Formats: sequence, C-alpha cells, structure tokens
Amino acid sequence: MDTNEFIYTNFIKDFIPREIYLQKIVPFVNKDIIKIFIGQRRVGKSFMLYQVIGHIIKNNPESNIIYINKELSDFDFIRNHKELNDFVARYSTDGKNYLLIDEVQDIEGFEKSLRNLLATGKYDIYCTGSNSQLLSSDIAGHLSGRFIEIKIFSLSYNEFLKFHKLKDTNKSMIKYAKFGGLPYLINLKLDEFIVYEYLKNVYATVLFKDVVRRHKIRNVFFLEKLVRFLADSTGSLISATKISKYLKSQNVNMSTQIVLNYLSYLAEAFLVFKVNRVDVFGKKIFETSEKYYFEDWGLKNSVIGFKQADFGKIMENIVFIHLMLSGYYVKIGLSGTREIDFVGEKQNEKMYIQVAYLLTDQSTIDREYGNLLKIKDNYPKYVVSMDEIQGNTYEGIQHLHLREFLSKYW
Repeated sequence: MDTNEFIYTNFIKDFIPREIYLQKIVPFVNKDIIKIFIGQRRVGKSFMLYQVIGHIIKNNPESNIIYINKELSDFDFIRNHKELNDFVARYSTDGKNYLLIDEVQDIEGFEKSLRNLLATGKYDIYCTGSNSQLLSSDIAGHLSGRFIEIKIFSLSYNEFLKFHKLKDTNKSMIKYAKFGGLPYLINLKLDEFIVYEYLKNVYATVLFKDVVRRHKIRNVFFLEKLVRFLADSTGSLISATKISKYLKSQNVNMSTQIVLNYLSYLAEAFLVFKVNRVDVFGKKIFETSEKYYFEDWGLKNSVIGFKQADFGKIMENIVFIHLMLSGYYVKIGLSGTREIDFVGEKQNEKMYIQVAYLLTDQSTIDREYGNLLKIKDNYPKYVVSMDEIQGNTYEGIQHLHLREFLSKYW
C-alpha cells in the first residue's frame, strides 16, 4: 500500500470534516505560501492536515505527498533541519510535492529548511504547531510575507452536536459546557469520570511538553498552582501582583516577574488566552489587569471540577472562544466604571456582548442592559444568557439564548 492509499484508508474516509477551516485553506492550495495550523494540542490540527490531504488526493490522485508526524516515534530520527532536508529529498519527485509536517516546532531549525524548500518552487507546504511564540518568531524572521497562520480551536457548539450526534437542547449545551470540545471525545462515553480522566492526561501533556520541557521549568508545583488559580478565576480581573500575593497566602513565594513569565508560557502553549481591557470610547488599553480564558474549558473543569455555581464563568469562556473562532479580535470593554464583557472587532466592525447565566432579578437586568445602553454608537449589542425567553429587544439590545448565539458564526 503506497503512502496516499495508506493515508486515505486510515485517516480520510471516516473523519468528520470541519468545513469552517477547510474553506479558509482551499484558496491557498498550490500557492507559493506556507500554510500553518496553530493551536493547543488535541484540538484537531492533525486532522486538518488529513482534510487537506483528502482535498489534494480528490483533485489529483497521483499527487506526491510527504507526511511527517513528530508525535510518532517513527519520525524521531528527524531532529533538525538537515535531517528534514534529507528525508524530504529522499521522497521527492521532479514535479509538484505536497509536504505536510505535524508539530513542526519539534524539529530544530525547521524554519531554515522550510525557507529553502519553498524557494525551489517544488513544494506546497503545510505545518501544524503548538507553540505560538516559537512559530511566530522563527517563521516571521525567515519567511516574512510567505506564510499564513490559521488558528484551530476546539469544536464549536455546532460541531460538538454534529460529532456526538446530539440535538440542539439545553441538555446538550450542559454537556458542551461540562466536557468542552476536544474532538477525541467522540470516541468516549460522555461520562464525567471517563472524560475527565482523558482530559487530565491532555492537560498534563500540554503542561509538560509545551511549557515545562520547552522552558526548562523546575518549579512545576508553582506552575500547577498557577493554572488552578487561573481556572478558579476565569472571567475575573487579575494581575501578576494579585497572583503573587495570593500565592504568598498559600505559602508559595514567587516574584511578580516570574508570574508574568509563567503566564506568557501558558499563553504560548495555547492553554489560556490573555484578554486586555480597552476603553470603549477611545483606544486606550489598560495594562494593569486582564482576564484569562481557557482554550478548552473541559480542561479547566478537569483541573478544578465542574461546578454549577461557576456556570456563568464557563459561559463567558465559551462565548469568548466562539468570538475568536468567528474571527474577532476580542477585548474587555470599559465604559466609565462599567465593564462590557466582550468587545469584538472584525473588518472595522464591532460587537458588544454581555454574558449572564440567568436574568433572575431587576438588578441583574439593569446591570447587563445598562452597561450596554451607555454605549451610544450603532454597532450591535447583545445580552447572552440561558433564559428560555429570548429574542426580544430592549432599546435596540437583543437578548439571545447561549445556544442561539453559538449557532452562528458571526
């Protein structure tokens, strides 16, 4: 069985396509530009490569495909750019070659090889990577203007329903909020013990491969304490100084600078996203405090447990990731002393969003709508909750159920 037939038999015919990403990449197939899928481990980057392979084979069954997966021991011998060049040369043809490399950052000096291969004009190159800083710094320096990055996220709510063959109900929404959207869950029974055991292993892999080992961290105990703090504080304003003080109360002494370093490492590995605050009426960005959201809230829940009392925080996390998936640049908004949960910007358009678990009393209603009413521009404004009565508007502000909000790619 040749490589193409092996890939098609094992990976192509049975997987569930993620069309939102394939639509982004197809226009760049056979173009002289490197395509890089970035994102946390286990969000489905490898299967995006398989989708690309399937697309290539469908359009040209005779395509010469060179596939490298650095997560497999079969490719351990490719340790640096010279060994990568040798391997690629061995399996290349005189015509067009399609080179796909999974977890490219595990090859030392990979950017040198990619630059040389691209310059020959013989290779259409696709890569995946799990470290934003390493990829952006190395590739931007060597391949400026010759690559694009496509961020891969955990499953959207629509994808979660499709993967697990579920109907769009509140019960399905609770499962999504509880377990998150890692694609491999399709192979597991959606049982708390089973799923969280898997998610704990994914969390450990991300933490130790992409943070501890890469940055040679010795104080793993502190790092794990920091992640637990972020998990407990999802949706709350925090600062490195606040974290440092909290840790001191737990008899853990760590300087503010080390806290900042560790936070950046967690963000580089896509375990969390840092979200700054911005003045709604200007462009001032406040640097003193920010919020952190997890790439996959299922991992967060596996660290600290799923708590019904935290459902509002999980909702915020879900809405944030959905905005990112929809292509928005997301900030926390400040309007005087009032906070806007999310300000999304895309193509010179804006969207303002308040998230509340339930609008159970007048004070909550006044807060969520009142914060938005203070903004006097004409961009769309939404209140997202789990209330069954939705779809109505109040002075132009639309109220949407979380499921309805997540059903759209804005």
